[in-house]
Amino acid sequence: MLCAIPIAFAGCHLFGGGDYPPLDVVPSVDLARYLGKWYEIASVPVPQQKGCYCTTAEYSLIDEGTIRVVNSCRKGGPEGEVSSAEGKAFVVPNSNNAKLRVQFFWPFRGDYWILRLDPDYRYAVVGTPSREYFWILSREPRMEESLVGELLAQVGREGFDTTKVQRTTHSCP
Repeated sequence: MLCAIPIAFAGCHLFGGGDYPPLDVVPSVDLARYLGKWYEIASVPVPQQKGCYCTTAEYSLIDEGTIRVVNSCRKGGPEGEVSSAEGKAFVVPNSNNAKLRVQFFWPFRGDYWILRLDPDYRYAVVGTPSREYFWILSREPRMEESLVGELLAQVGREGFDTTKVQRTTHSCP
């Protein structure tokens, strides 16, 4: 989930800038614990994610403050061709690692704000300050429906349009 899943297939679609109401992020993020593979559970995705199934994001450290991002999905269906995009995420200074800027194509960068984070780093909610896009991510391809509902209710109260939510299918081989 950065210019899309969370940092996903953002291409040149920008979702940053502008003057938006305050949006709270988590107090801090331990990047070492955040790294690794995440499964997209639900989202208001960016246009580049159209037709995606089994969407994942994988994060690895390049250096202090810079993260390698690889977003992948299967296009057109669970058996479709794998599509991936590689980019970089940069920690926003003074954000305690809770705000990142993702870049898939120079010089364009998008906001990637960590709004919710399980204490054990089992799930996260990432969004943009414009409230146009958000992603619910999990370390597993499935999440308890009651937890998904609770997280959707929370982002709805924060001004995200949950009527546009798409659930991600993870029935790929």
